[in-house]
Amino acid sequence: MWFKNLQIYRLPVNWGLTADTLQEKLAAHPFQPCGSQDMASRGWSSPTKDDRFVLAVGGHYLVALAVEQKLLPSSVVNEVAADKAEAIEAQQGFKPGRKQMKEIKEAVLQELLPRAFTRRRKVFTWIDPVGGWLVIDAASPARAEEILDALRDSLDELPVKMVKTQQSPVSVMTAWLAANEATGNFTIDLDCELRAVTDEKAAVRYVRHALDGQDIQDHLAAGKLPTRLAMTFDDRVSFILTEKMEIKRVAFLDVIKEEAEKQADAADMQMEADFALMSGELSRLIPALIEVLGGEQPDGVI
Repeated sequence: MWFKNLQIYRLPVNWGLTADTLQEKLAAHPFQPCGSQDMASRGWSSPTKDDRFVLAVGGHYLVALAVEQKLLPSSVVNEVAADKAEAIEAQQGFKPGRKQMKEIKEAVLQELLPRAFTRRRKVFTWIDPVGGWLVIDAASPARAEEILDALRDSLDELPVKMVKTQQSPVSVMTAWLAANEATGNFTIDLDCELRAVTDEKAAVRYVRHALDGQDIQDHLAAGKLPTRLAMTFDDRVSFILTEKMEIKRVAFLDVIKEEAEKQADAADMQMEADFALMSGELSRLIPALIEVLGGEQPDGVI
């Protein structure tokens, strides 16, 4: 359940969505496995592996979307279709035309789908109606959009927008590297990517490498800009900030997980304790990060 990536969206503060209402709406769209002729299926699943579609702790909600996909590569379909086309050619004396080949491929797809393997994944979303945050544990905006689409299908409205800051992450990360120091409760860690803005897009990556050396300053002076920077917040959460305001490789440090274990009275309460600690830390991290990036842009600013 501990999030590894953060795609951050803004909700109206004090958005009027109760846990009971969310439970009712998500329960109307439960996950069902793929049928024999389905390539994919999605629906809401219990984040706690019981009959709850919403884990509500301290006014924060955790929901989970289950997605199942059939694993049927196009190369397999094309190979089987080619064999069938050869047999048809031998029978009718000429190669199948474009329309007939399309029909052959569609027939092969319908034939192979029931026997295809499936892959299932679960994507978690944290909703904070009071603070106005909706955060999806997804590695890319495209993956996050899948969750937003499912929420829009299930809820009457979903007034979210991408978070935009007054200063770009690139400009702030550049200033931090130039000064060898981050601001606020943030510290610079040992991973970084610098990329040139020229057509060649030359890039330099540092992994587990001190970033306070002269080589970093030389790259900055040469015009390379940071697109990824590893950081730690308040000695409790480490992550990588990207140029697109994505937060990746989130790691909640041992001190947080130890606190969650102490708060859990029993094994069946561990999920609640974990979520309470995680949502609490993210509720501090996200506003602090936005603040050091100059604050949020007001509506209407591009």
